[in-house]
Order: sequence, then structure tokens, then C-alpha cells
Amino acid sequence: MTDVLQVLLLPNLPVHYIPVILAAFLCSGIIKGFLGIGLPAAAMALLTIFIDPKTAISLMVLPIIFANIMQFFRSEKRRQTAQKYKYFALTIMLSIFITSLFIASYPTALLTVAIGVAMVVFSLNLLFGMTLPISSHLGWQLGVGLISGILGGLSSIWSPPVAMYLLARNVSKEEFIGASGFLFLAGCFPLAAGLILSGVLTFEAALQSVLGLIAVVIGFRIGELMRSYISQDLFRKIVLSVFLVLGVRLIMTGLL
Repeated sequence: MTDVLQVLLLPNLPVHYIPVILAAFLCSGIIKGFLGIGLPAAAMALLTIFIDPKTAISLMVLPIIFANIMQFFRSEKRRQTAQKYKYFALTIMLSIFITSLFIASYPTALLTVAIGVAMVVFSLNLLFGMTLPISSHLGWQLGVGLISGILGGLSSIWSPPVAMYLLARNVSKEEFIGASGFLFLAGCFPLAAGLILSGVLTFEAALQSVLGLIAVVIGFRIGELMRSYISQDLFRKIVLSVFLVLGVRLIMTGLL
């Protein structure tokens, strides 16, 4: 049974990595289910401890798509949201696709630093409420969308600039959930397309991603159940603090 799992999941890595990788996805699902955020950041933070960034990104594709579909289609006023943020989404889609097309040629150090930067910004933003001094001008959507897409193409994490933009605009909770779900979902499919064309996301990698998705779904349900028993604010601070430390570690690893 273990040999079959190794062929499906991580044929090029030692067999003892299998439970570790599945545990990383399970923990990521728990964090997403408990906090409603942080799936890509958590998965990349944990996976890159054991495997290279390109492999980690390929494993993340299906879990990211599934989670963002669920988030967007649970939101309200989806048509209005899509209309309001269509240029933002289009910019993310184009930039994330173009960036991910060349991911196979990027140095591992560059990908490692990009993932670390995304995690640090994500953590600092949610821990200390970092915001951007922005206006409602369309140029801000295009600019933030470009940065988000480039970061997403390099690291599979494009949520920090999006979240910071929406927080700076002081949108309502309902609009934040709908807009973030729409903009996160907008980047999923061009990211997958870019990874396929670049040769990073293969059929084998897609099978591996399915197993990761199963672990994420189980973890998501556990996270939902945990909300009734654990302080959400304390759990959030602990998780984000760990993200911050791991992000700094990735940056240092990539630079040294």
C-alpha cells in the first residue's frame, strides 16, 4: 500500500515523506477551515520545508482551485462583484499566466524568496493591519493586480496584495468575502494553464494534487469543528506568527 502511495504521490522522494506531505495538507486545511484564509500560505510554508518550490506549487493547484470556487460561490452578489472587479481580475489573470509560463526556468532561490516575501507580507498584513494609501482609481486595481499576478506566478500566493487593497478601500465584510473569492479564483485557472504549458504541472502531478485535495478537505472540516472549542483570535495570532517566522526562513534560505 505504501509503495502504491509513493508512486502516486511522491515517486522521486523517500517513502517517509508521504505522511509528512499529507500532514502538511491536512494542517493547511485545518487553518483554512478555522480561519477562512491562509490555505496557499500554510501549504507552501510547510511543503517547502521538505520539497522544492516547483513541486510544492504543482501539488497546490487543485486544492487552491477547489477552495476558491467554494469561497466565491458561497458569497453574495457574485455578478455585481465580477462587474466591479473585472479589470482587476483580468490583470491578475494575464500577469499570473505569463509569469507562470516561465516558472521552470526561474532559479530555485528566486522562487524561495518570492514565497517567503508573500508569506511575510501576508502575516504582517493580518497581524498588524498594514494597509495601502490608495484611492478608487482604476489604476490602483491594475497596479495591484499586476503585482498580485507576478507574485502568484512565482509562488502560487497572490492573496496579500489583494487583501491589502480591499482592506485599504474599507469595503464591507460581504464585499471583502465576495471580491477576494472572485479575485483568488480568477488567478487559479491561468496559473494552472501556465504550469501545464511550462511542464511543471503534469498528469502525475495532477494525481498528486488530488491526494493533497483530499487531505485539505478533511482538514477543512476539522478546522470548522475546532471553532467552537478554541479562541479564534489566539489561534490566528499563533498561525500568523508561525507564517512570519517560516517566511523569513525562506527568504534567508533563498538569499544565502
